[in-house]
Amino acid sequence: MDYGVTLKLDMAPERSLALIRQAEAIGFTHGWVFDSHIIWIEPYPLLTLMAHQTTRMRLGTCVTNPAVRDPTVTASLLATLNLLSGGRMELGIGRGDSSRRVLGKRPTSLSTLEAAIGTIRTLVGGGSVDIDGEHLQLPWASPRQLPVWVAAYGPKALQLAGRVADGVILQFADPDLIAWCLQFVHAGARAAGRDPGSIQVMAAAPVWVADDLAEARERVRWFPALVANHVVDLVSRYDPSELPDALTAYIRDRTGYDYRHHAVVGSEHAQFVSDDVIDRFCIVGPLAAQRQRLAALAAVGVTQFNIYLMSGDEEATLEAYRAIVPASAGDA
Repeated sequence: MDYGVTLKLDMAPERSLALIRQAEAIGFTHGWVFDSHIIWIEPYPLLTLMAHQTTRMRLGTCVTNPAVRDPTVTASLLATLNLLSGGRMELGIGRGDSSRRVLGKRPTSLSTLEAAIGTIRTLVGGGSVDIDGEHLQLPWASPRQLPVWVAAYGPKALQLAGRVADGVILQFADPDLIAWCLQFVHAGARAAGRDPGSIQVMAAAPVWVADDLAEARERVRWFPALVANHVVDLVSRYDPSELPDALTAYIRDRTGYDYRHHAVVGSEHAQFVSDDVIDRFCIVGPLAAQRQRLAALAAVGVTQFNIYLMSGDEEATLEAYRAIVPASAGDA
């Protein structure tokens, strides 16, 4: 199983870069950044610097969306970064959450997402596209295959990921929920004539290494509250019987969400999240228990565990995982 980290760009750029260098030195294979340009620092200048200050790590957005930037702009950005990084860029993309909602806009449609993926992948790969009657190509790009990861929760989005993506991003560390999601991913792959086993599976969640579970839970309580935004969107579009109670039940006590405190430790809007939900969605506790959960994730098909590195003491968290990442490098 591969290991990645995702940064929330709310800190000094120098510290973000130091964390990425530290993660690569430990053995993390992927460095990701959130993309919410109003709340946090614009990600692409940071990705440029990260490309210059790393040598092996794959880099990308986790996640961007098709609407905040025109897909041709995103393609140009990634093709440029491929030139700078020696072809180490990857694209994590979804319908959009915070970067859309702070503008007063809703997430995009799945059809818009699918069309954007095709445009970005083709242009970065050196091909041409026709948009509004115009024939477009990036003549300066060094043609490279762009790995595309789709963030998804609902059956239709999960099937889309199976149909068109190289990987799927699942924002929780619950093996049972991941198994539920993968049935739709694999169905989408089979419908498109693809091998379901060829699709990479990312579980993305925060961790906190400590013997004190009460402290650990408070550090990551923000995360299920973040996920709840997507769950609320799901229950508005699906019959409840189509969704697992383990995913939807906990939002019944949710009263709202303040995007000004998006992914912030101690946010008041996260107080509705119960300890049992934290224990399922996140990975908390001593290293021995975390190894067991990581093994359970690998057993259901996870190929990359991506730490949302934004709960405080980030350098210490990376150092704690030094005992895990080398031992697990190359595992299935």
